[in-house]
Amino acid sequence: MSGLLEGRKALVTGASRGIGRAVAAQLAQEGADLALLATKADLLEAVAEELRGLGRKVITLPVDLANGPAVAEAVEKAKAELGGLDIVVNNAGITADQLLLRQKEEDWVRVLDVNLTGAFRVTKAACRHVMKSKHGRVITITSVVGLTGNAGQAAYAASKAGLVGFTKSLAQELASRGVTVNAIAPGFIDTDMTAALTPEQQAAITQKIPMGRMASPLDIAHAAVFLASDRAAYITGEVLRVDGGLAM
Repeated sequence: MSGLLEGRKALVTGASRGIGRAVAAQLAQEGADLALLATKADLLEAVAEELRGLGRKVITLPVDLANGPAVAEAVEKAKAELGGLDIVVNNAGITADQLLLRQKEEDWVRVLDVNLTGAFRVTKAACRHVMKSKHGRVITITSVVGLTGNAGQAAYAASKAGLVGFTKSLAQELASRGVTVNAIAPGFIDTDMTAALTPEQQAAITQKIPMGRMASPLDIAHAAVFLASDRAAYITGEVLRVDGGLAM
């Protein structure tokens, strides 16, 4: 049985773990071939081997999104080896959490460079290829803190808020070419980072979430598959919160 994305070619950044890995896996299960980008080659290759077991073509492209020429080269290689690009998922992101009075400028610059400018670099390099697709999709993983802010995360929240404006602007630019551009805003995610919190800290977080639990990476991946599919062909410029009601 064909999947929702049979024959599509997708590029996913930050694909070596967490949300990016889950998104890549779901895209592959729905029939997409993949180019996986992240900084650590060994972790990327482990993910790729797993997804090749589903019968998909998967290539790995280790790259630092702060390196503009390397990003452009990676995107061109992805297009060449996959035979085109239909879907771009900007997921890669870093944090350098600190109260603003203690925030080092170099940390602020690094977070903005990877999270926001990195998405700009990838998307700009992929745009011409995606516009040639009959199923062009750009999906960016932002965060509810980009909508609400969060004490101690000024840099991260600013980068994620920037991605919202980026998404809405690009959606207007590419709509006439049939390309949809949307963002997903996760809330708290059940990852290695949150697993390291104390039971008391985890309980304090879940008490803030109306649905009473953190999201799994799979919750975000299912939303990405929907936005990448033909079922979302008339949705663009949208920020889909997947947060259990946290920011309602």
